[in-house]
Amino acid sequence: MKKMSLDAIDIRILCAVQQHGKMSKAKLAEWVDLSPTPCWVRLAKLEKAGFIKGYHAQIDLDRMIDLTKVIVTISLKAHSQADFHLFESYIQKVDEIVECYATGGGSDYVLKIITHNLKSFQALIEQLLNEEIGIDRYFIYIVTKQVKHSDPNVTHLMKQSC
Repeated sequence: MKKMSLDAIDIRILCAVQQHGKMSKAKLAEWVDLSPTPCWVRLAKLEKAGFIKGYHAQIDLDRMIDLTKVIVTISLKAHSQADFHLFESYIQKVDEIVECYATGGGSDYVLKIITHNLKSFQALIEQLLNEEIGIDRYFIYIVTKQVKHSDPNVTHLMKQSC
């Protein structure tokens, strides 16, 4: 995929919306030190090009409810394209699996799973195994606390890629 070239103003706009979400034309222009209309035109261009996937609020679920968070590594029995597709298609339909990464190395996938409790998690694992979606082995890691969660620093990453 061809990468679109971004200048310093585009990067400032992306950083501003990453940190502060959707904001008024005047506020965004103030953050990026550009007049409102050109700033808004650039924002629209970045949205249309797919650089901004959406705007959302980060909800602190831990303040609302006790949840069980588990990291699971999974290795498949076989490694054909059809095997990967079968597994990935099924995973897309499971609400409790909030993140899934295909990986190289010791396992094929790393999943982040959030359930109401350990009993619900165990039921989910049993369901995955019963569905015969190609799981050979899995390892679970119960999350005891979140030490860090942040979005990547866009400015820092762009400087390193030049």
